[in-house]
Amino acid sequence: MESQSSRKPLSLAGQAMAIIYGLLFCILLWVAYQGHLPNWFQGIPNYDKPGHVILYAIAAYLGHRLFNYRHISIARLAIPLFPLGFAVFTTIEELSQGLSPNRTLDALDLICSLVGVGIGYWLAQRSDSNRPNNEPK
Repeated sequence: MESQSSRKPLSLAGQAMAIIYGLLFCILLWVAYQGHLPNWFQGIPNYDKPGHVILYAIAAYLGHRLFNYRHISIARLAIPLFPLGFAVFTTIEELSQGLSPNRTLDALDLICSLVGVGIGYWLAQRSDSNRPNNEPK
């Protein structure tokens, strides 16, 4: 595996975008737990399923880039640090919805969220490997 320190870090603007997105993501979760999501969302059939995939993919993509593609070694496997942590957070957050009067515990939401994490990770890895060979990593 390539040395992670040799990869091009996320630009300052990219870092700001990732942090702002993370804050907006947390605000969205808080609004949902308060039961204040806009009513017009419910007019869109299954709006939350593609929403989970897209929102979690963007978060995983930006987070993996923000963490400079860091991996940890577990049983000789290189596990991506941010996607792993985000998947654990996602699982806990989705399971905790069963305790909220304003949220609904839904296994398909969890699956869509984790698929989004996987897509975001894949896109981040792909964006790094698409740099021309003559550009230093």
